[in-house]
Amino acid sequence: MKIERENQSRKLGVRGGTGFWPGNRPGQAGFTLAETMISIVIMATCFAGYIEGYILVANRAQMSAYSLAAHSLAQQGVESCRSAQWDTSIYPAIDYLQQSNFPNKILLLDVPTSGTNYVWATNFTTISTVSTSPPVRMVRVDTVWAYYSRGLFTNTAVTYRGPNQ
Repeated sequence: MKIERENQSRKLGVRGGTGFWPGNRPGQAGFTLAETMISIVIMATCFAGYIEGYILVANRAQMSAYSLAAHSLAQQGVESCRSAQWDTSIYPAIDYLQQSNFPNKILLLDVPTSGTNYVWATNFTTISTVSTSPPVRMVRVDTVWAYYSRGLFTNTAVTYRGPNQ
């Protein structure tokens, strides 16, 4: 019985429990240096891809936060124009919805900051007459802001307004 087990072990390439796989000889049990280097290169490429993807997603999330904050500033400008009194049904007519009442404003974007990484934006308000009968005006607020070295970006909010009734 012991002889049969030894013969089987020789056929399978197992010697005394040293862990040889079937068909392997003692000189063929490991990886070569070339195989190891190729696997390291493949793993490094995958890891670099993960890091690059993380950086891209983080930058896009930050730009999205800046854009949302700029849109909020533009909407604030529209709301301040909507709250201006404009009443044509009384004498004398009251009209505070004039371009001169809404100068350009430099404002701070409402994004989380730490240290000195503040982002400034400028609100440009444009009020134009669309129709005189019935009286309708268009209010447009452009918020211009910069994102690092990628240049200037603009968020715009537009609304139409009639006089108070």
